[in-house]
Amino acid sequence: QVQLRESGGGLVQPGGSLRLSCVASGSRFWTYFVKWYRQAPGKERELVAAITTTGGDTIYADSVKGRFTISRDNAKNTVYLQMNSLKPEDTAAYYCNAYREGTIWSRTGTSDYWGQGTQVTVSS
Repeated sequence: QVQLRESGGGLVQPGGSLRLSCVASGSRFWTYFVKWYRQAPGKERELVAAITTTGGDTIYADSVKGRFTISRDNAKNTVYLQMNSLKPEDTAAYYCNAYREGTIWSRTGTSDYWGQGTQVTVSS
């Protein structure tokens, strides 16, 4: 079991950058797939990026490709989301999700953990 805590959100101007962190406490974090999701008011939750247990493979939503980078440091039990060239439409609450069973595309088991989220607001 893991507990997840996101940080790094805030208010940034269009074109700016932020780096979100998802820090895990608990055991064997290196065995978990990790995803970043976001949800804007009145909209459905959207997958932003995902990373495999070793960090060797990643996927991104089309809307963030070339601007966002997901990475992980298993020695620090942390997954990062580097967000560059931010746009107003990136404004949302960003959530970290971790699970053990499945693939980078989908979870197949019952382990499914979420953080509380961190707010990102892109506005001038």
